[in-house]
Amino acid sequence: MKKLNLASTESIRKKVYNYIREKILKGELSQGERIYEGRLAKEIGVSRTPVREALHALEHEGLVISRPRSGYSVKPLSKEEVYEICEIRKVIEVLALNWALKRDKKKLIRELQKNIELCEKKLKDNDIKSFVELDGKFHETIATLSGSERLLELSRTLRRHMLRYRIQSIYTKDNVERAIEGHRAILLAIENGSERKIEEALKEHIDRAMEDILRYGF
Repeated sequence: MKKLNLASTESIRKKVYNYIREKILKGELSQGERIYEGRLAKEIGVSRTPVREALHALEHEGLVISRPRSGYSVKPLSKEEVYEICEIRKVIEVLALNWALKRDKKKLIRELQKNIELCEKKLKDNDIKSFVELDGKFHETIATLSGSERLLELSRTLRRHMLRYRIQSIYTKDNVERAIEGHRAILLAIENGSERKIEEALKEHIDRAMEDILRYGF
C-alpha cells in the first residue's frame, strides 16, 4: 500500500489525523471496527505516537470511541445524528445561499449551472463515483460565494460528517439522478423564484438526501 506523503510543511500529526479521518468518513474503516494503532502506523509510515494522538483527537470529534483495554473503534452510525446534521445543514446552507445571492447572483447562477452540466455528463458516462466530489462542490460553491470563511468552514465540516453516512447511498444511479434533480430545482428557484421558494428547494434537497441515507445506510 502506498504510504502517506509526509514531506511537506504540514505537520506529521495533522497529516496522520486527516488520513485516519478520511478513512472513517469514506467508510474505509467501518462502523464498530476496532482500530489497530500498530497496523495504521505501518500503513502510514510513522511511529505509533502521532497515530495515538490522532485517535485521541478523533475521539473528541465523535468519530471514534475509546474502549478500556482494547484501544479505539469506529463510532457506530446513528439515525439521530443523521437528522441532527441535516437540520443544522439547512440553517447553515440557507444562510450561505442568501448571502451569496446578495453578493453576486449572476456568478452564483453561472457556477451552479457549470456544476450541474458536469454532473449530468458524468452520469451519462456512468461515472457515478465522480458525483461524490461534484455534489460537494455544488454546495461548497454556495458557501464560498457567501463571502464568509466561518460559514464555509462550518459547511465543509457538516458535509464531511454527512459523507460518512451518504457514501453508501450516493453510489446508486437513482440517488444521483435525484440529487441532480434537487440541484436543478435549487438553480431554477434562484433564477425565477422568491426567497421562500429558494429556501424550500434547498431544504427539500437536503431532506431527500436524508431519506436516501436512512434507506440505504441502516
